Amino acid sequence: MKFRDFEVKNEVFLAPMAGVTDLPFRLICKEHGCGLLYTEMINAKALCYNDENTKKMLNIADEELPVAVQIFGSEPEYMARATEILNEYPNEVLDINMGCPAPKVIKNGDGSALMKNPEQIKRILDKVLEKSKKSVTIKIRKGWDENSVNAIEIAKIAQEAGVDAITIHGRTKEQYYSGKADWDIIEQIKSEIKIPVIGNGDVVTIGDAIAIKEKTKCDAIMIGRGAQGNPWIFETINAYIQKGIILDPPSKEEKINVAIKHLKMAIKEHGEYVAIREMRKHIGWYLKGMKHSARFRDEINHLTSETEVIKALEECAKA
Repeated sequence: MKFRDFEVKNEVFLAPMAGVTDLPFRLICKEHGCGLLYTEMINAKALCYNDENTKKMLNIADEELPVAVQIFGSEPEYMARATEILNEYPNEVLDINMGCPAPKVIKNGDGSALMKNPEQIKRILDKVLEKSKKSVTIKIRKGWDENSVNAIEIAKIAQEAGVDAITIHGRTKEQYYSGKADWDIIEQIKSEIKIPVIGNGDVVTIGDAIAIKEKTKCDAIMIGRGAQGNPWIFETINAYIQKGIILDPPSKEEKINVAIKHLKMAIKEHGEYVAIREMRKHIGWYLKGMKHSARFRDEINHLTSETEVIKALEECAKA
């Protein structure tokens, strides 16, 4: 799949996830074959105000490229200024979030709330594309709710404005992450626009990846929750799509080793105090399905040092 100035090595991408897709997690996914990585959502207005925490989220390593930075906001002027700031960063893609359903995001008219205002979307895109020196993409949902499904309309607005690709998550805002993703809407958008379409929603296995590609004819697949604790999903899907090979699932020892590696990378990036607490959810995902996982997960959730957590993980590997 080609963007404006570069081509990705494969068409299996990591979805942007708040509180999840920081630098350490992105690097882990890159090592396991992810074709394009997305940062956590970046608040455009906070970036414009030079917020330190926001800038920390924009730590991008050379070895993870290509990377897409995703911004959110609903005020064209701030979105344009954020675009200018990000022109100086190493990411190859600027992605605009128009699909986040979180209450704290939509209460300000951002995220999926934008889908209720197509004219505002057009104003934002015109401003961003005027300023951006990079590929610009958008990520949307099916619509606000089942009574206002307008993803096709938004996709056409984006294409006319000049965006390079569009990602569609097959749920409405009202669905949040419940129910089943509607791949029909992805198929419809793919059939009606010429720019690349990235399909998103309910891809957690090889079978899901093959099914969404066959069903929608999408140009790439974006994986979110399916990658949590399972970065192997990228190399597994790539091996099957590219070579028809079904890889063995990772062993318990391999999962534990990657969890420990992830922990050490997180500590290097965030410091021990923050990293230990942030890694609790990741470790829970890595341990899912293992023998005695609930006990070890509960124990780790009460630990506060790198040494203690690693010791607990090593004990889990032997259990």
